[in-house]
Amino acid sequence: MTLLSCFELGIIDALRDRPGLTAAELGEVAGAKPDAVEQLLLLLVKEGFVAHDEASGAYTLDGLAGVSDKLLEQALADLNMIKAVTLRQLFYLTESVRTGTVAGLKELYGYDGDLYGALGELPELREPWAKLMNTVTAHVDPWFFENVDIPAGSNVLDLAGNTGLGAINTLRLKGSPGLRVTNFDLPEKEKESLENFRAHGVEDQCSFIGGDVFEKVPTGFDVVLIKHFLPMFDKSDVLRILKSVHQSLDAGAQVHVLVPVFPENLKDTENYTVDFYPSFFVGCTMGQGGPQKLSTWQSWLEESGFQVTKAITDDPANLPPHALTVEAVLSATKIA
Repeated sequence: MTLLSCFELGIIDALRDRPGLTAAELGEVAGAKPDAVEQLLLLLVKEGFVAHDEASGAYTLDGLAGVSDKLLEQALADLNMIKAVTLRQLFYLTESVRTGTVAGLKELYGYDGDLYGALGELPELREPWAKLMNTVTAHVDPWFFENVDIPAGSNVLDLAGNTGLGAINTLRLKGSPGLRVTNFDLPEKEKESLENFRAHGVEDQCSFIGGDVFEKVPTGFDVVLIKHFLPMFDKSDVLRILKSVHQSLDAGAQVHVLVPVFPENLKDTENYTVDFYPSFFVGCTMGQGGPQKLSTWQSWLEESGFQVTKAITDDPANLPPHALTVEAVLSATKIA
């Protein structure tokens, strides 16, 4: 919040345009007392974002000076989402854990449900959340599709595919003659999905089926994609979903899963998934769910009747420096 506030107050932009401003000059830019500006900048100096010359009192950008506009925009999307969607709701984290609901949504907005339902009614949550999700998808989808096999001409089901962008990316990144993709999600997602298919010129190759994954998964598909969905639920519901998918498929059909993971060694220095996602899912999103070890996701697939053929984790070195999580792809086949 300290870093984001310095952006919101115009302090960072001012130092980018005019290096060497004092706290008094920055206070004029921010419309704030110099004393408060100095207090905010203490942390930024400590972390190397900003440099301070004690003799002259002048501030200049340090680490932030070398950050590209594109990367800065992506990082700010993270910070704005954290401000809007997590900081306020996490005040009620204890109540969320005890009740298994997103208590903050009810206390702050009078909304009795999960984040994904609230996004349709609360633009103050939807807009920062959607902007962040777009930056995540821009990195994750190409990596996901590079690491999954979708045979030419397959009939693909995008499970819980939201508004159809996953189906569109499937065609864009894994397209082949005869390939068809169906978005399966709640009926209220149909209108926007079909609009997206038309806007991208893929309405002849993409379709929509409305339904509830906990009631029945459509049959007749060669490949099922499950992206950004399983971590929303606890083990019992994850197994319900996977077993329902298994039941819907013929022998030899494939499932490809995209999930957040943390290392087998919880104290791994590159383990930052647990810094964010556990409290995000339990306190801000669903009142349940969260990331798991790669071995845990694999065991749940096997418990559901699948034979796992691939289980890989994205290399943290390849992730954007502002990434909040490490993702994994697991591919599995229904055996006879």
